[in-house]
Amino acid sequence: MTKLRFIALQQAQSRTPVTVIPPSKKVSDYYGMNVFGEEAMKANISSETYKKLRDSIDKGEEMDDNVVDAVASAMKVWAIDKGATHFTHWFQPLSGVTAEKHDAFFDVAGAGKVIEKFKGSALVRQEPDASSFPSGGIRNTFEARGYTAWDPTSPAFIMDLGATKTLCIPTVFVSYTSEALDHKAPLLKALAFIDKAATAVIREYFDKDVNKVVATLGIEQEYFLVDRALYHARPDLMLAGRTLFGHSPAKGQQLEDHYFGSIPVRVRDFMADFEIEALKLGIPLRTRHNEVAPGQFECAPTFEEVNLANDHNQLIMDIIDKVAERHNLKAILHEKPFAGINGSGKHNNWALATNTGVNLLGPSSKAKENLQFLTFFVNTVKAVYENDDLLRASIASAPNDFRLGANEAPPAIMSVFIGKQMTEVLDELESNGNIKVDKGDNMYMKLGIDKIPPILLDNTDRNRTSPFAFTGNKFEFRAVGSSANCATAMTILNTIVADQLVKFKEEVDAKIAKDMKKELAIVEVLREYIKSSKKIRFEGNGYSEEWVKEAEKRKLGNIKTTPHALQSYLSKSAHKVLVGNKIVSERELHARVEIMHDQYTLKTQIESRALGNFAMNQIIPAAVNYQNKLISNAEGLQDIGLKEEAKFFIDLIKSISQHILAIKTNVDAMVEARKEANELEGHKKSVAYCEKVKPFFDVIRYNIDKLELIVDNEEWPIVKYRELLFVK
Repeated sequence: MTKLRFIALQQAQSRTPVTVIPPSKKVSDYYGMNVFGEEAMKANISSETYKKLRDSIDKGEEMDDNVVDAVASAMKVWAIDKGATHFTHWFQPLSGVTAEKHDAFFDVAGAGKVIEKFKGSALVRQEPDASSFPSGGIRNTFEARGYTAWDPTSPAFIMDLGATKTLCIPTVFVSYTSEALDHKAPLLKALAFIDKAATAVIREYFDKDVNKVVATLGIEQEYFLVDRALYHARPDLMLAGRTLFGHSPAKGQQLEDHYFGSIPVRVRDFMADFEIEALKLGIPLRTRHNEVAPGQFECAPTFEEVNLANDHNQLIMDIIDKVAERHNLKAILHEKPFAGINGSGKHNNWALATNTGVNLLGPSSKAKENLQFLTFFVNTVKAVYENDDLLRASIASAPNDFRLGANEAPPAIMSVFIGKQMTEVLDELESNGNIKVDKGDNMYMKLGIDKIPPILLDNTDRNRTSPFAFTGNKFEFRAVGSSANCATAMTILNTIVADQLVKFKEEVDAKIAKDMKKELAIVEVLREYIKSSKKIRFEGNGYSEEWVKEAEKRKLGNIKTTPHALQSYLSKSAHKVLVGNKIVSERELHARVEIMHDQYTLKTQIESRALGNFAMNQIIPAAVNYQNKLISNAEGLQDIGLKEEAKFFIDLIKSISQHILAIKTNVDAMVEARKEANELEGHKKSVAYCEKVKPFFDVIRYNIDKLELIVDNEEWPIVKYRELLFVK
C-alpha cells in the first residue's frame, strides 16, 4: 500500500499554476470596490446625513435614529446591488479568530412573500449566541446572551471569496452585563485615550490648530506556504499549526538564497490573487517578497489608522488562508512552524499623526518642531521603560514562546533601540545642565535641539534584534507574533504612551506654574526622563549572552514563557495604567488573563496529545517495521557466516531500540505529567503545562528526529522537512 506521504508528494509535484485575471489593468479601477467607504457613502446617502455620519466618526458624536436608518438603507441597497445576499456583524472575540453569523437580507411579508429588509437596529446591534466564546468567568456557559455593536470608524465591506457575497459590518462584542468580550473594544478606548492625551500636550505647548491625534500602524505580515496535499499529510501541522518533529534538511536557510529571491511562479500567482482580493477590500498592500526561510513570505500595506489597520490585518490573514486553498496551497501563520529555520513575526510600525498632517515621531529641520518631536520620542521611550513587563505580556502566547529569543526574533527582554544619532542627541540634551537661555532660536540652539539632522530617517540604522526600535520616523514593535491579533499589543502600547503623556503634562505644568519658561520646562522634564529611562536603551546585539547578563544588571525583565509573562497584567502598576485609565474594568482584566492562561494550556495540551499519539501510532510502528527488516538481514548474514558484517546491522538495531524506548518512556511520563497538570486550574495549570509537560517535547522530538535519519526513507510515514519546504 502506497503511503500517504508519497501520494501527497505526487500530487504536490503535479500542480499547475492557477490563472489569475485582475478585474482591470489599473488597480485604481477596483481598489476599495467592495468597501462601503467615502465614495460609496457619498453616492448613496444625502449630504446632510453624510455630514452627521462623519461628525460621529471624527468627533465621537452620537448618531440619531434617522441617520442610522438612512445609513442602513443605503448600505443594504449598495450591498444587494453588488450581489450580497446576507449580512453579518464581523467581530473579534477572545478566541483568537474573527467571528460572524450571517443573516439574509429579507423578511417574511406574509402570504408566502418576502421583502428585502435591513433596519438601522440591525446595523447598530445584533445578539449572537455567545455561550461558547471565551469570557474568563464573566458569564456562565448556560448564559448565551451577548451583543455586537457597530463600529462606524471601520467601514463595512463585502466578502465574496465563497459561494455567496456577504456584507460584513465591523463591531465590538460585549456581554449581557456590558463587559468587553473582544479585542476591539479596549483598543478603541486606548486610541481615544492617546488622542486626548497627545492632543492636550500639543495644543498647550506647540500648536493650537491641532484638534486630533491619530495613532497609525503599518503591519508587516510574515507567513509560510506549503502544498495543500503535503500539509494534510502532516497531522501535527493540521492539529497544532506547527511541526512537532522533523529533522532539519541538509539545506535550510544557511545560504540565505531564498531571501528577496525570485518568487516561485506558483507562489507569485497566489500573491497576485491574494492582493487583488485585498485591494478590492481597500487594504493598501504594496509590498511582497520572499523572507529568509525557505517557503516563507511577507506582505505589507501602507500606514493606516490603528483600528482600521488591525481590522485589515485580520482580513489579510483570512484572505491569505482562503486564497491559498484556491491555489492548492496552505498558509501557515504559526510563529514557529519549523525548527531550525526562521519563524514568523508581525512587525508593528507605530507612529502618531495630527489632523494637520504632522508625524509627531518625525524629526524636522526646524528647532521648535524638533522640541515637539523630542517630546513624543522621549515620552515613548519612558513609557516602555516604566511598563516593559506589561509590554512583554502583550505579545505573550504559546506559539510566540517558540520564536522569541531565537536567532530571527527579538529576545524576551524588552529594550529600545534608537540608533547612534538619536543617542548622541539625547546624550547632548541630558548633559546640557541647567543653563539660562534666551528666547528665540538661540534658546533652541543652546539646548541642542536644533542639531537633530533632518535626514535622520536615512541615517538611522535598523537593529533586527531589538524588540522595539526607532527607525527614523516611527517605532517598530518587532516582537508581535505572526498569528496574533495586533489589538492586544496596540492597546497596551497606546495606553502606556498616553498615560506617560498625562504625567508629562502634569510635571511641565507644575514647573510653568513656578514661573519657568515653557520651553525650558519641557526640556527639564525631558532631561529627567532621558536619565531615568536610560536602562531600557540598548544598541547592541540582542541575541548575545552578554546582553542577557547586562539586562540582569540593569534589572530589566527577561520573562521567557507566557504563563509567567501574563502575570504582569495583574501587577499594581498594570492595574493603575489599564483599570485606572478605564481601558478595561478590573473584572475584564482578570477575565482576559484567565482566558490567556487557558489558551496557553489548551494549545500545549493539544500539542502534547498530538505528539504522543503520532509517536506511538506512527513513528514507533515504522521504526519497528524497519528494525524487523534489519533483524532478518542480520540473521541472514550470520547464517552464511558473515558475523562481522552482521555487527553493523546489530548496532543499528540497538540504536533503534534505544530511541524507541526513549520515546515510549518519555511519552508515558508526559501523559502522567499532563494528568497531574489537569488537576490544577488557571495560572497554576498553565505553569504546570509549561514547566512539567512541555519539557518532554524536546526529548521526544530528539529521538524521533534521530529515527528519521536511520529508518529507510520508503518506510518513513511522515512528510519530511525537505519535502515541505522545497517542493514548489
